Amino acid sequence: MYYHDFQVVLQEVPGEISLCFSISGCPLRCEGCHSPYLWKEKQGTRLTCSLFHQIVYRYKGFAGCVVFMGGEWHRKKLIKLLKIAKSEGYKTCLYTGEEEVAPEIRTQLDLLKTGRWEAARGGLDSANTNQRFTEVKTNRNLNHLFTKNSMI
Repeated sequence: MYYHDFQVVLQEVPGEISLCFSISGCPLRCEGCHSPYLWKEKQGTRLTCSLFHQIVYRYKGFAGCVVFMGGEWHRKKLIKLLKIAKSEGYKTCLYTGEEEVAPEIRTQLDLLKTGRWEAARGGLDSANTNQRFTEVKTNRNLNHLFTKNSMI
């Protein structure tokens, strides 16, 4: 599994400073995708368990969540990395264009964004979106956290 970039982000998980890994090799190729460079497999840096552990350890106490932008197509590897994040005390989140993910991935997640990008319907901040941001444990829809008038 390769990641194209790593960023510390503030918007992907409301109320959390998150470590965000953009995983390359996305098979969905959504029309209007903001990151088509992620379609190419093995683009970027190989994300080993050792490298991942170093990164999450470095930001421990500063960030509270680890977000993967894709990667569900690398099921076993993603699960390993999610387990490492959880063992270090992080919340875990996956952004996917799929409608659902494998149950064994879902059990390692605290938060899950599902749904393909459809420009006409907008993203999580749109009342018309087809996307859903879910608290996995309760299956509660948290899309309201992305609207401008939301209270976190």
